[in-house]
Amino acid sequence: MPGPAPYRRFVALGDSFTEGVGDSDPDRPNGLRGWADRVAEVLAARAAAAGEDFGYANLAIRGRKLVPVLEEQVEPAIALQPDLVTLYAGANDIVRPKVDLDALAVAYDEGVERLTTTGAQIVLFTAFDPGQGGLYAPIRGRFALYNEHVREIADRHGAVVADSWRIAHRLPGGLVASDARLWDVDRMHLGPAGHQFVAMMVLDALGLADHGLEPVPLAEALAVPRLQRARADLDWARRHLAPWVQRRLTGRSSGDTITPRRPGLAPIE
Repeated sequence: MPGPAPYRRFVALGDSFTEGVGDSDPDRPNGLRGWADRVAEVLAARAAAAGEDFGYANLAIRGRKLVPVLEEQVEPAIALQPDLVTLYAGANDIVRPKVDLDALAVAYDEGVERLTTTGAQIVLFTAFDPGQGGLYAPIRGRFALYNEHVREIADRHGAVVADSWRIAHRLPGGLVASDARLWDVDRMHLGPAGHQFVAMMVLDALGLADHGLEPVPLAEALAVPRLQRARADLDWARRHLAPWVQRRLTGRSSGDTITPRRPGLAPIE
């Protein structure tokens, strides 16, 4: 006979990473799937096998900085009486021209402390290692410091860490987290393969290694001629980087008109 399901009330908090941006599915709310849905699907199957109900809520909204995530999502999450909460926020702060990571860590710690009042298992995330090249390489140190704060907060509150910085050690075939095949065309959000890897990482961190998920098959990595690569970079800058910079300059966010796609606990198929 199946044993009890490990989790029956899963609530995901955060920004575009948790909302699922980059992993399109027109049949789902906001047209997205994402790693959190993938985790919920595994947990729902385990609950069904044990003859138990399962509910999943996703309160994440793209573009949100850390403090707004905490202010807007923590109390609604607590009200749902979850037994599992995932929280990732801060990347949208790190990439701003100026950021006080120590002050953010204080706010983050207070938010996690409030979440622990539910008795739920809390899962926090480190940021991906941007590597020594590419868009975010100049602020690699910020990501590393942020990650140390996250690990300390997790230790203090008994949270599990899904360690995205070290995900390269979990990727098969010598992949690294900066591999373009894991990312969406905007180079800012994970693609389906990346979201699948994160789902596997979260389930592994929870001790549910027999989750049955497999990596998404990737196309063969091909060498790209320099001129073709330069043209692709220019096209990316026009289509994705320029709009992102314009929103920063005008104080707008990609999530200004977005609402949580799963605001209450509900089954997932």
